[in-house]
Amino acid sequence: MASLIARSPLAGQAPLVLGRLRLAEGRPGPITSLARLKDRPLDALLEAAGLSFPAPNSMVSTETHRLVWTGRDQAFLFGPPLEGLAAACAATDQSDGWASLLLEGPGAEEALMRLVPLDLRLTAFPQGRAARAPLNHMQAILMRTGPEAFTVLVFRSMAQSAWHEIGTAMRSLAARAAIG
Repeated sequence: MASLIARSPLAGQAPLVLGRLRLAEGRPGPITSLARLKDRPLDALLEAAGLSFPAPNSMVSTETHRLVWTGRDQAFLFGPPLEGLAAACAATDQSDGWASLLLEGPGAEEALMRLVPLDLRLTAFPQGRAARAPLNHMQAILMRTGPEAFTVLVFRSMAQSAWHEIGTAMRSLAARAAIG
């Protein structure tokens, strides 16, 4: 009989460090998709947890949770599910469907801007900003988590491809820096 063991889509992948840039697998923990439903008390539930529904292209965080806008009347909740969530909205566990990559260091925005059609400079995409955008041929959710840090979510099946694409952009920047 087959033995099924839950594994990360990037299991065994050591962090990639090139210059001062570092790409590593993220561990987001539980991810729950929330969708507003008419006449449901989602806002009251979020407020009780110290959160609010994020505006488009943004995220709201507490010490234990992050709520990221993912579309009209939709958001991803990172962290333990909130008590009473099922009665307040349409909630779906997404934890096993996504992979998380962390890109940190000077030049992180430059590396990602080679792959996504967004201006990711700190002035245009400040900390706390989030967006859904294509990362080359893959759908992604980008989050600015620090002045020089991003979390990139891609579908689990695209994790290795995203790692390769971001790594290629990092190598290109490193080669460019070496000659200039």
